[in-house]
Amino acid sequence: MSCSRPWFCPSSISATLTDPASKLVTGEFKTTSLNFHGTKERIKKMFDNIELSVSSYDTAWVAMVPSPDCPETPCFPECTKWILENQLGDGSWSLPHGNPLLVKDALSSTLACILALKRWGIGEEQINKGLRFIELNSASVTDNEQHKPIGFDIIFPGMIEYAKDLDLNLPLKPTDINSMLHRRALELTSGGGKNLEGRRAYLAYVSEGIGKLQDWEMAMKYQRKNGSLFNSPSTTAAAFIHIQDAECLHYIRSLLQKFGNAVPTIYPLDIYARLSMVDALERLGIDRHFRKERKFVLDETYRFWLQGEEEIFSDNATCALAFRILRLNGYDVSLDTLNQFSEDHFSNSLGGYLKDSGAALELYRAMQLSYPGESLLEKQNSRTSYFLKQGLSNVSLCGDRLRKNIIGEVHDALNFPDHANLQRLAIRRRIKHYATDDTRILKTSYRCSTIGNQDFLKLAVEDFNICQSIQREEFKHIERWVVERRLDKLKFARQKEAYCYFSAGATLFAPELSDARMSWAKNGVLTTVVDDFFDVGGSEEELVNLIELIERWDVNGSADFCSEEVEIIYSAIHSTVSEIGDKSFGWQGRDVKSHVIKIWLDLLKSMLTEAQWSSNKSVPTLDEYMTTAHVSFALGPIVLPALYFVGPKLSEEVAGHPELLNLYKVMSTCGRLLNDWRSFKRESEEGKLNAVSLYMIHSGGALTEEEAIEHFKGLIDSQRRQLLQLVLQEKDSIIPRPCKDLFWNMIKILHTFYMKDDGFTSNEMRKVVKATINEPISLDEL
Repeated sequence: MSCSRPWFCPSSISATLTDPASKLVTGEFKTTSLNFHGTKERIKKMFDNIELSVSSYDTAWVAMVPSPDCPETPCFPECTKWILENQLGDGSWSLPHGNPLLVKDALSSTLACILALKRWGIGEEQINKGLRFIELNSASVTDNEQHKPIGFDIIFPGMIEYAKDLDLNLPLKPTDINSMLHRRALELTSGGGKNLEGRRAYLAYVSEGIGKLQDWEMAMKYQRKNGSLFNSPSTTAAAFIHIQDAECLHYIRSLLQKFGNAVPTIYPLDIYARLSMVDALERLGIDRHFRKERKFVLDETYRFWLQGEEEIFSDNATCALAFRILRLNGYDVSLDTLNQFSEDHFSNSLGGYLKDSGAALELYRAMQLSYPGESLLEKQNSRTSYFLKQGLSNVSLCGDRLRKNIIGEVHDALNFPDHANLQRLAIRRRIKHYATDDTRILKTSYRCSTIGNQDFLKLAVEDFNICQSIQREEFKHIERWVVERRLDKLKFARQKEAYCYFSAGATLFAPELSDARMSWAKNGVLTTVVDDFFDVGGSEEELVNLIELIERWDVNGSADFCSEEVEIIYSAIHSTVSEIGDKSFGWQGRDVKSHVIKIWLDLLKSMLTEAQWSSNKSVPTLDEYMTTAHVSFALGPIVLPALYFVGPKLSEEVAGHPELLNLYKVMSTCGRLLNDWRSFKRESEEGKLNAVSLYMIHSGGALTEEEAIEHFKGLIDSQRRQLLQLVLQEKDSIIPRPCKDLFWNMIKILHTFYMKDDGFTSNEMRKVVKATINEPISLDEL
């Protein structure tokens, strides 16, 4: 029987840290403190004021709406006035992004504005300038390299036909016009394949391009409670033009009451915009600066969720985003309400028909949070994963080649599932992929103040570098501590301070959590040393001697130590536990030393049991093994003392409560099974037993190696989902969430370390540690 290695010790290599490249010093951070505060204040104001860009395309369609009382006059003359006053210098009307791939968008918006002016017989000068723009850029109409707004092949030819009705000659080649009209006819008559419902939704969404040919009875089935079709001003305006629906008119009027004389391309978008903001701040690692604002958004969203708010449940992306953020933050959201995750819903939706990778990505992320028994999410997860993988191999499936960051996000989501995604590494990747010019494309381009915001990125970079500078100093302390405690003199012990501090800094990165990081890292180093001592470095006499010394605790004189190695290990444990006890007064108002001593004794006794099994060639039952092995996996001294340094006060009753003990057991069991699966082949070659080999032995030869491994992979998945549920659910829980998060943090660390085999290679580890601790991020290089 092997005294199996604890969670962070996959191999015998050591990683060291140096800091030659860093030029960040405390003084430099002081000079940016005012900017840091200013950026935070600007972001706080965004929670109350969601800004959407004006859509000249949608404003033009609203401008074309005739007055119900006098059809020969515009219902909204303020919109025609806006068009007259907002033509760009090149003669176009569009979002002033200047992106060379968005010429079709500019052409579509410009033609819509021309038609609005021509419809009411005004703006001849502006019309001529607009026609000149179309003439100069006419080649882009048929350029397949240009990005096409949604429905362009239906809408633009439809507007060409409307131009003919208005006796407006467009400067386009007859061959191009005929080609576009032919393509439109094919698209209108082609079937939708299996996605009939998605196609119907798409045709209703682009109604303005279909006009008189539209089945308006079908299209109006998509009308929402606010009177709109798809929250789209252009679609809704087209519906009123053709069938004079009063609710459509009410929606348009409400828009102009809010926005004045022009409209956005989608509204309302408030829930999605605010949730996107919360999500961005969380994923950039700066959400702790906005706790009050976040809480307000989440509480409001949850109220809307319980009320079945249409703005949430009519859109796949919004629904998935709301589900994920609410569940992550402890709100009770169930699959009974989340019908968007039914097997065929997404593929039969407008987003599925359009192959919207952004919506699919939100669905995929939400599915990572399934609890035990939520098989519906698990089944849909594989379908969504397949869709996203297809998108990576074909950029056009990513919905928008302009948003290159989405490709990186999809890649990360597929390769770094939530349970194997360390926060600091994820934050660094998110900063890299974060696009501050995140122009979104529907039927036209638009921007939202809470999406792709420069202030978010600026604050994230500054915060990352500030936290990193603190962690560099902490790691230097850990290196000095190893030498001071003479742990480097133990020749049998692997030097793992880099692994141990990395695991602390990668998950507990807020500056105020320094005591938690140091407790985590030091105990991690010590459990590594003790594991090696029990496995290869010590005799049974020494092992028993160490346990007796910890039981006695205060020892005087070297005569009590049967070897120098025992003295070094005992002294290191004693000083570290005493330090934790002293610091706990400041956090807890009481000394927790006796509890930490008990945690260490539980570990040492479990390791002694395993060492005796190995010495006696014993073959325990699987239950006997797991009862001991989940403790010997050595997560107790790392995670449990750190609970006292993350904020909440824990009474002795809470610290020993069955809920907390269950969190520890599920975490440790999952970790042990993961370790034993990944190390099975190596330990079998070394003649050591673990859970997988014991399972095969006690099956009496009825199981193959592959069958046994599949069984344990299922157990690992089940234990992980069970732990996630224990951490996230607040009902009937007395353990504070910051404490529960530490158990999930450890699971993320374990799955990261064991993602490919039984640990990192030395090169992988050095790269990861260097990026996390030693490589500042430069805003100028992003």
